[in-house]
Amino acid sequence: MAGNATSYPQSIGLAAAWSPELIFNVSQATSIEARAKYNTNVQKGIYTDHSGISCFSPVINIMRHPYWGRNQETYGEDPYLTSVYAAQFVKGLQGDHPRYVRANAGCKHFAAYAGPENIPTSRLSFDAKVSERDLRMTFLPAFKACVKAGTYSIMCSYNSVNGVPSCANKKLLTDILRDEWGFEGYVVSDEGAIEWMDTRHHYTHSDVDTVVAAINAGTSLDLNTNLTVDAFMSMAKAVDQGKLSRDSVYELVKPLFYTRMRLGEFDPPEMNPYTKLNSSEIIQSAANRALSLQAAMKSFVLLKNMKTSSGLTFLPLEGGFIGRLAIVGPMAHNPEQMFGDYAPQLDPHHTHTPYEALRVRAHSTSYAAGCTDNRCTKYNSTNITEAVSEKDLVVVALGTGQELEAEGNDRKSLSLPANQSQLLQDAVKASGTTPVVLLLFNAGPLDITWAKNSDRVVAIIACFFPAQATGDAIVNVMFHFILGSNPAGRLPSTWPASESQIPAMTNYTMEGRTYRYFVGEPLYPFGYGLSYSNFEYNAVTIAPDQIKAGQSVTVTVSVSNTGPYHGDEVIQLYMAWGNASVPVPKLQLVGFNRIFIKAGDEFLQTFTITSEQMAVWDDARGFIVEPGTMYLYAGGQQPNQKTTVGSNILMGKFSISG
Repeated sequence: MAGNATSYPQSIGLAAAWSPELIFNVSQATSIEARAKYNTNVQKGIYTDHSGISCFSPVINIMRHPYWGRNQETYGEDPYLTSVYAAQFVKGLQGDHPRYVRANAGCKHFAAYAGPENIPTSRLSFDAKVSERDLRMTFLPAFKACVKAGTYSIMCSYNSVNGVPSCANKKLLTDILRDEWGFEGYVVSDEGAIEWMDTRHHYTHSDVDTVVAAINAGTSLDLNTNLTVDAFMSMAKAVDQGKLSRDSVYELVKPLFYTRMRLGEFDPPEMNPYTKLNSSEIIQSAANRALSLQAAMKSFVLLKNMKTSSGLTFLPLEGGFIGRLAIVGPMAHNPEQMFGDYAPQLDPHHTHTPYEALRVRAHSTSYAAGCTDNRCTKYNSTNITEAVSEKDLVVVALGTGQELEAEGNDRKSLSLPANQSQLLQDAVKASGTTPVVLLLFNAGPLDITWAKNSDRVVAIIACFFPAQATGDAIVNVMFHFILGSNPAGRLPSTWPASESQIPAMTNYTMEGRTYRYFVGEPLYPFGYGLSYSNFEYNAVTIAPDQIKAGQSVTVTVSVSNTGPYHGDEVIQLYMAWGNASVPVPKLQLVGFNRIFIKAGDEFLQTFTITSEQMAVWDDARGFIVEPGTMYLYAGGQQPNQKTTVGSNILMGKFSISG
């Protein structure tokens, strides 16, 4: 959303919350602000870019490679988690009015678009070679969920899929999207994707052939790069030459006007309740700022929290104040880089950095960035060593930001940027025996093996890009000031332990990628995250435990909060195929929920595993449910991990007959 608006954590952080309720609430709040701003624009006669209510969101591509620049815009590496989030985002954005849509969603980028951006080749001409199995079981499920949720729009991507540009891909845009899934909305191209079918993919060789390929495949709308003359302007010429039928054009125009009707463009304003939304009352409202803070706190993942000599964990901090504080690093006071790509403009009245928020809680504070920017190629070690000397607590804030990972800009390695690793080690060494807390601001995984293993780095928090509430959220979580500040976020992606565990960016097989196919021990597994409390899983029941293909199974999980604090727990349910006849994931998330449990209380969570979730892809028969045994694992993270959250994992099974 352009201009002034309440900002929320970037998508990868929202994914780390593992909360369908939260993504719905954030989407709804964003939609209300977007509609209110649109109302103001209409009153002023403004109809320029970024002034409408047809949104190019959500991004539901799969985070399949840690270096991809757009990882921050995704909901992580799992197709099920992404599908749940996609559906909740669409419903929250579009609203539930029987006649009017508050703002229409546009799920993107369809399909198999997940890097590279620019390393080792350009996304604008890249051809993703994808097996039908990987396409169906990894890259397409979230888009199907988006369609089922009622999205009005799908955006076709820059890349080709198996030799055919996405925006000219009839198999994707018509055979699957419309004929299989029943999509009735419109397809819009990514910006410039239509023209680049010719100039970069060399799939077509003229504007006429380009518009024919796009429309016959199912693309309704060309988002061009502000060209005076674009390929879609050759539409009439293509019809005159007999290469394109009028009926094809009319059919693709219908959903465009239907969407405009549902948005209320052609009705008297007084008929539409959404026209009454007032931007001056809604943007940065107290309720939206509170949601921004809640979302930021929920997005944090506590990666490490060592025990002190008293037997308690280092965090949360006691007493509400720090004596002598040092906060150092390029992300300690770097407001622009706390926001993800495509964020609203920074509002200094409502934005606080870690330094600004933490210094209020200290009797004295020393600050040093150490680096001129996040690239950290210019590093002043003296500033760091002086700042951390003779302190009671040292907070080190490191990361990437849009400088180093964003649209059009892939990362090159897992390493912390340039001298950031040295900065951390210098801070640890120069601070004597003072405890060090590490705050990380990044989307793709980072190699922090040294910090994980160091007994001087007592706590690590993955913050992602929390936006305007960054500083306030960090203070609340570190001190556990308010309800909801007990961390419960979980990693939405696998953090590899070394670069040897990462397949090539341009190789689109899922083999070795994500927790579903990963080989070896990761640094931190998908679904991992600590809490200030402790949880115990008591029982898992499966009913029925014998079914026929096509039937569903109900799973009930009992979990208790056995720790000293009230807090959220993310209940995770995984499934493994016992004897599949075709290649399948080693493990698949099939249910999750984030729930609040008071200390000493028990909670019962019920999941339904559908036959669709049990299905595997057979190249000859399509999706099938095979007879055999299915294994289930319920707990606070995925099973069989070396790095664990400490709680137990329960196992059960059910069988399927033909």
